[in-house]
Amino acid sequence: MFDNFQTAVVEDGTASIFVRYGGTGPAVLLLHGHPRTSATWHRVAPALVERGYSVVCPDLRGYGRSRGPAFTTDHTGYSKRVVAADMMRVMRALGHDRFALVGHDRGSYVALRMVLDHQDAVSQVVLMDCLPISEHLSRITPEFATRWWHWFFFAQPGTPERVINADPDSWYQGDPDVMGRDNYDEWRAATRNPEVVRAMLEDYRAGLTIDRQHEAADRAAGRRIHCPTLILWSLRDDLEELYGNPLDIWRSWAVDVRGHGIDSGHHMAEEAPAELTTALTDFFARPRTSDDETIAVP
Repeated sequence: MFDNFQTAVVEDGTASIFVRYGGTGPAVLLLHGHPRTSATWHRVAPALVERGYSVVCPDLRGYGRSRGPAFTTDHTGYSKRVVAADMMRVMRALGHDRFALVGHDRGSYVALRMVLDHQDAVSQVVLMDCLPISEHLSRITPEFATRWWHWFFFAQPGTPERVINADPDSWYQGDPDVMGRDNYDEWRAATRNPEVVRAMLEDYRAGLTIDRQHEAADRAAGRRIHCPTLILWSLRDDLEELYGNPLDIWRSWAVDVRGHGIDSGHHMAEEAPAELTTALTDFFARPRTSDDETIAVP
C-alpha cells in the first residue's frame, strides 16, 4: 500500500498522530471513519497523487497507530474540536496552511468541526455518508434507533469495552478481498487492540455529549460552512433511505452545497475508489461548474 508515500508521527504532548503523506501539488487531507485507519484510502490516495495532488492520510486520535490522552468522564479529550486541532497541527507540520478536506463517517464530523473552527484553512470540503450529529439526534425514529443502535450502546460506560474485546474478530467483520489484504491486516490489528477500541468508543461518547453541544452552539450563533461543499453518500447504505435527499438537510449548514450518491456500500473508498476519485477531482478542479445539484444560500 501507499507506494512512494512517507510516514511520520506528529506529537504535541497530548496526542501522537500517525500520518501517511505523498505527492506534490494542491494539498488534500483525507479523514477516515470508524472502525478504519488511514489505510482505508489506499486505493484513492495514490490515484489523487497521480492526478497532481499532495495527499495526507492520518489516523485519527486513538484510531490505528495514533494515540490520545487518558480518558475522562466528560470525553473532552476525544471531542471533534480537539481532533480537528490535531489535524491542523498535522497539516502545518507538513507545510500546508490551506487545503481541501475530505471526511468519511466519523472523519466527516472532524471535517465539519475543522471547517467551522478553521474556515480560513479549508478551501473546499467533501463530507461522505454523514449528517451533523445534532441533525441525526433531532430526527430519531424507531428505524434510526434500530439501525444505528450502536451509537447508544457505545455511549454506555464500561459495557461496550467488555463485549467488544471479548471477541473483536466477531464484532468487527471485514473481507480482505474487498478491503485489500494489507488494509485488512492493519485494520484487524487495530481492532484487536483494547486501547484502540476504548478510544473509538470515546469518539462516540464525545459525539453524544460535547460534540452535540458544540453543534448546538454553532446553530445558535448562525455559523455555517462558507467554502464550496460536496456531499456524497453510499447508495447501498441507509442515509438516503432514512432521510431522503441529504442535501435537503445540508442546505441550512452550508452556503454553497452540492452532492450525489455513489453506487457503493458504506466504505466507498474501498468499494468504489475509481468513482470516488473522479467525484473528488471533478469537485476540486471545477467546484462551481459541477452537474450536481447546487444550492447557494445568501
